[in-house]
Amino acid sequence: MKDKVVAVTGAAGVLCSTMVEDFLEHGAKVALIGRHKANVSALARAMKRKGFAETLVVEADVLDRAALERGVKKILRKWGRIDVLLNGAGGHHPKGVAKAEQMTPDTPKEETFLGMEMEAFAFVNRLNFLGTVQPCQVFLPALIASRGSIVNISSMAAWQPMTKGAAYAAAKAAVSNFTYWLANHLAPMGVRVNAIAPGFFITNQNRFLLLEADGETPTARGRKVIGHTPMGRFGDPKELCGPVRFLVSDDARFVTGVVLPVDGGFMASSGV
Repeated sequence: MKDKVVAVTGAAGVLCSTMVEDFLEHGAKVALIGRHKANVSALARAMKRKGFAETLVVEADVLDRAALERGVKKILRKWGRIDVLLNGAGGHHPKGVAKAEQMTPDTPKEETFLGMEMEAFAFVNRLNFLGTVQPCQVFLPALIASRGSIVNISSMAAWQPMTKGAAYAAAKAAVSNFTYWLANHLAPMGVRVNAIAPGFFITNQNRFLLLEADGETPTARGRKVIGHTPMGRFGDPKELCGPVRFLVSDDARFVTGVVLPVDGGFMASSGV
């Protein structure tokens, strides 16, 4: 990773900020991309206090093409190249979730798919799917020039949709499928495209689903997740760093079109 230039969308999030620090620890230069300048600026200051000065704050919403294009120009002006794009922006929306796990004749309509707000469903899909597709397109010319790589963030939900999170699962399934497609499309250009599929890690978006108000006690749903995970716990954000670093490294130069589970065995277990 030494001296590679990495662009990270959603950089200030719980998972991505951990990966940002890991990239910096291994000698990379990292562009911190986020729609709220205050958040990515705070992350840059935190990294500087830890001795990592090779960061660049880029204010851009992944759904704002013009802002992303300005961001690419800013990165190229500073460092002259972009080697890696990590598409970390994404998340849930509480109104894109069905309150009932299954619909029965007695289930109140508002707790079923019929009560799900389509505006929230569309927002989750725009953020997670189009928020991955558009940065890939905008950053691609720079990545072709460097023969770089892309890492997208899928999810266990892409394979095993959560019983309540219809919008998020559908969006992440689209991310996985797009990863396969883009890897094939770009292979002749020397640009590799892979993804990781995290299991259950606590983030600001899913905290309300998995933890009680005290921030420590698993909810009934959180207990079900842990019970279905062979390793018997939620993941630690640091456990995503090695897999991502491998995928963007020269050690993975013959690896493309892979969606790598980092899930504590969740996908390997039927739960029974």
